[in-house]
Amino acid sequence: MKVNLERLRASELDTASGFDTDCLIVVEWEGTRQTVLEKPLASLYDSGEITGKFLRFTLLHGVNGFKARRVLVVGAGKKDKTDPAALRKIAGAALRFLKGKGASSAAFLLGPADSPAGASPDNVAAVVEGAILGAWEPDYLKTDKDTKEERSHSVSSFSIVVEASAPALDAVFERGRIVAEAMNLSRDISVKPPNLLDPLRLAEHAREVAAAGGLSVEILDENRMRQLGMGALLGVAQGSPAPPAFIILQYKPEKPAGSAHLAFVGKGVTFDTGGISIKPSDGMEKMKYDMVGGASVIAAMRAIAQLKPSVAVTGIVPAVENMPGGKAQRPGDIVTSMSGKTIEVLNTDAEGRLILVDAITYAKQLGCTHIVDTATLTGAIVVALGHSYSGVFSNNDELRERWMTASSAAGEKMWHMPLDEDFEDLLKTVSADIQNIGGRWGGASSAAAFIEEFVEETPWVHIDIAGTGWLDDAKPFMAKGPTGVPVGSFVNLAMNWK
Repeated sequence: MKVNLERLRASELDTASGFDTDCLIVVEWEGTRQTVLEKPLASLYDSGEITGKFLRFTLLHGVNGFKARRVLVVGAGKKDKTDPAALRKIAGAALRFLKGKGASSAAFLLGPADSPAGASPDNVAAVVEGAILGAWEPDYLKTDKDTKEERSHSVSSFSIVVEASAPALDAVFERGRIVAEAMNLSRDISVKPPNLLDPLRLAEHAREVAAAGGLSVEILDENRMRQLGMGALLGVAQGSPAPPAFIILQYKPEKPAGSAHLAFVGKGVTFDTGGISIKPSDGMEKMKYDMVGGASVIAAMRAIAQLKPSVAVTGIVPAVENMPGGKAQRPGDIVTSMSGKTIEVLNTDAEGRLILVDAITYAKQLGCTHIVDTATLTGAIVVALGHSYSGVFSNNDELRERWMTASSAAGEKMWHMPLDEDFEDLLKTVSADIQNIGGRWGGASSAAAFIEEFVEETPWVHIDIAGTGWLDDAKPFMAKGPTGVPVGSFVNLAMNWK
């Protein structure tokens, strides 16, 4: 979908008569009447058809005084609750509502900058992100006629309409486009079925991103991982005939603002059966999404290559397939991690933390000064936070606050979770330095405590996206499937690093 930023004179903005499009999207609040709509739509306000309630749609044809063939009035709810996060959802929901309705072009009208739905930089970025995310569908392998027809009638051109005198908005518009397209890249990768995406194919996506963005890339094979002593990762991979891949993408700024070096680490389990500790068959097909953390790192690195922050960033994705083959790791096995610490594997389905700790040790050896990892790590975080919030764990208050600020600006909801020595105690074992599970209770925190053991003193944040990395059901503003979380937060952290 092509996206544009268009400017109108103030007189044209008041009536919107000067913009020619298949559908003009206008925001309305509860208990108000937009100037641009009040006269031509007075009867619909009076009858209660236009209410302004959040994500209520009224689609009108041939509205008097408008060049647009259609006008879509979208409810934004309470005016004092409208913020960029709400506008992101409104733009996405509007694009999804228009699918199959014959509108090949659409334009989103933003008012004066001081309005809650005005042409401020944050709102412009949010609208372009929401539209691009809303346009995405997971149906690229469908061949039926109805799906093809609906695709052909979807919006192919989207504009954000602002007043000509609005401040310079081109840079934030372009940044929003880059971030949203990166999130959709993450979703494109994550939605692929496991027969079309194994660790080596995931590595090929990283190579493509590196080639397009001028990043350096290195893919470590199994022999090199063995030489480096990545026993925790290799223990997970040994049950599958698909070889593992250790993906490293590096961005170096031309003029670094300081000595900081960020590491973004993403879990890349391209399919997770649970191994010998096999999962129930019901819902196991969703385990193709166990690499959304890795996909988000690859996608974030593409955006970083385009936006060029002033801090060095390395993206690392340990990619494996967790299968119950004849050579698979067994409960009770003890492996030696890259750090030299030994791990008793009590449950082979607690594999994500095993591959992450070798990746984190590698990042430390590269000289990374701050580490953020993300993973669909535990069902426990879904029990705690549902599908609205990602869990945040950290050993460093300053880095955690930076992350929370970055995620808030991205509209990606995060919640700080507890992490202290009580959870470390759950991981003690007489047979090795540490065991890989801590029991039933507090599972998300004990999993984070396991990773922290290998992070040691390096400032670190762990993001558990088991509940937010994909949607089981479509939302009005987003398709079912992978969400692209936390690509936006990664990019914001890098871009605002000082």
